[in-house]
Amino acid sequence: MTPQAPRSLRAKLAVSFAAVAAGVTALVGFLSYDAAARLVRVDQQAVFDAVVHDLRGQVRQQRLAPDDFTSGDGDHDGPREDLTRPAGTVVQVLGPGGTVLDAGGPKLPVPAAARGIADADTAGTAAEDDDVEIDDDAYRTATVALGDGRGAVQVAQEFSDTEDLLRELQKRTVLFAAAVVVAAGLFGWWLARRITSRLVRLAQSAEVVASTGRLDVAVPVAGRDEVGSLGRSFDRMLGRLARSVEDQRRLVQDAGHELRTPLTSLRTNISLLRRIEELPPAAREELVADLAEESRELTDLVNELVDLAAGKEDDEPVVALALAQTAEDVATLARRRTGRTITVRAEGDTTIAGRPAQLQRALTNLVDNAAKFDAGGTGPIEIAVTRSSGGVRVEVLDRGPGLDEGDMDRVFDRFYRAPSARSLPGSGLGLSIVREVAAGHDGVPFAARRAGGGAVIGFTVRGVGGDGTGRGGR
Repeated sequence: MTPQAPRSLRAKLAVSFAAVAAGVTALVGFLSYDAAARLVRVDQQAVFDAVVHDLRGQVRQQRLAPDDFTSGDGDHDGPREDLTRPAGTVVQVLGPGGTVLDAGGPKLPVPAAARGIADADTAGTAAEDDDVEIDDDAYRTATVALGDGRGAVQVAQEFSDTEDLLRELQKRTVLFAAAVVVAAGLFGWWLARRITSRLVRLAQSAEVVASTGRLDVAVPVAGRDEVGSLGRSFDRMLGRLARSVEDQRRLVQDAGHELRTPLTSLRTNISLLRRIEELPPAAREELVADLAEESRELTDLVNELVDLAAGKEDDEPVVALALAQTAEDVATLARRRTGRTITVRAEGDTTIAGRPAQLQRALTNLVDNAAKFDAGGTGPIEIAVTRSSGGVRVEVLDRGPGLDEGDMDRVFDRFYRAPSARSLPGSGLGLSIVREVAAGHDGVPFAARRAGGGAVIGFTVRGVGGDGTGRGGR
């Protein structure tokens, strides 16, 4: 069994359009023809029935003889003319016994039933025959008795002309329907071509992306219909993919650059281990401490890279949590780890729908950053969690050296480290993770100078929707 060739959407639309047009045209044509044929036949039958009814009424009301119906009336105002006026009725006069006294044009047959009517005693007695063939034409006939055996009058109406007319109407209806179907098919093809041309270009763009891997392909976005909407969505998707690829490339490049420094230092210190027996005890202790610090820094850097690369793809479930309690937990751990005084101030309802581990990591990074830059400080590090019209605002305040004007817009960039911080340990990724966590909770990070010295760094969050996306729009 050979597989059928796939049909294009354009052909399917054209065929469907033609099929619908054919169905509608056939239905309308059939109903129109049936109604017209019915009206014509009923009208013809009504005319003939009226002629027969009038004839029976005449012979019952007046004592008429066969001569009254002959065609020799020069005035043309006799009973015969009353019968021949409507629709070319054929009249034939019969005498006693059914003899033809005045033949019609054409001559009508005189069957046994008609001869019996001619000899009938009661005027107005009638016999009808709806299927009489005369010279290959179809007629309906009726024979009406004059009474007292004096003869009868035959009237006939041809209906084969009517049927020929209806057959011609039927033929023309079929031809008209065929023309409509062909026109509908052509119009459907033209319309489908207009509709699918943008889809074809969109498919070609997708093929180029799939075959070359390029994400800078031009995408047709014209139109305000569904195809235009699809094009715009596809264009936005390519833009997001391009940014994602660029972010990945930068992350790999920056990560490689940042990893070289601790790895180089580790290699240098490891080479010194070959001569550790030659080193004095103080140098040995310093070497081991350096190795421990560098391995810890490298571990932190790798962990932060993993967290940053995971980004919004984290599968951590969304739960309702109070950020004030999260701040208390972070403060408790930071006090134990740094020995610093850390205070927490909370105002209002700080409950949001969020990912607990991510938010705790973001707060921990802020506190560690404050402790690092205010290493010799004696004042407390403050955490403020407040409810605002834009969600929940989290601030970490320190009394360190503060921020330069040019650094405030860049401290959340990946691997960025202010000139004053390059001598301090760290990777420059902590605040980048804060930005990613805030964005994942429909929020933004912020940094500012603190009145009286120091810095205020934090973020605002609104929460995460049930589908894993931020609730508010930006």
